[in-house]
Amino acid sequence: MLLQLLDRYTPKTEEVAYKSSIIDFIHANPDCFERSLQIGHITASAMLLNKDHTKALLMHHAKLNLWVQLGGHCDGEHDVMQVAIKEAQEESGIMAIEPLNVEIFDVDIHLIPANKKEPEHYHYDIRFLLHVMSDETIVQNNESKALEWFDFGIATLPTKERSVVRLFEKLVAYISKMHPTYIHEEIKREDISWQIKNNRLNHADN
Repeated sequence: MLLQLLDRYTPKTEEVAYKSSIIDFIHANPDCFERSLQIGHITASAMLLNKDHTKALLMHHAKLNLWVQLGGHCDGEHDVMQVAIKEAQEESGIMAIEPLNVEIFDVDIHLIPANKKEPEHYHYDIRFLLHVMSDETIVQNNESKALEWFDFGIATLPTKERSVVRLFEKLVAYISKMHPTYIHEEIKREDISWQIKNNRLNHADN
């Protein structure tokens, strides 16, 4: 299933190399979905949007001390989409979460430092774009120091990590295509010459 998803995914920039490495890793390691594979394993994460698609949720990861998207280990589950949804539910406290797109949104490979339980290893991360379908409020659990909704402006993000910034860059492009008649908050970016206006997504006909 994952190989089929990857086959349909056409990345750009650094993701081209990530996709190739992830495919090689899957072929070389039949147990790639297991956390017990100490060199690394497949993980799944979620770019979670709020109900009206104006903000995305990030967590200040307690162990890594970094602001990142929600996500986690597959623990043997091969359906990475379901893993992303489950992790988003557990880490946000919101149950009404569904995919905005069933295809891969982003891929990444990042090094996880050693801890008391595991040696240094890699996460081969498969990311999906999800959204909230209810008015539930977020509930922080012990995996995060903080949990917060952020606008799409790159300059206002709590991190400069390329892995996270790239998600927001792609998110702006995706939402702009999804809602072409919406007017967005102005977003200034260092590497993309876009400007989108207003504080939240408002339909042009309203």
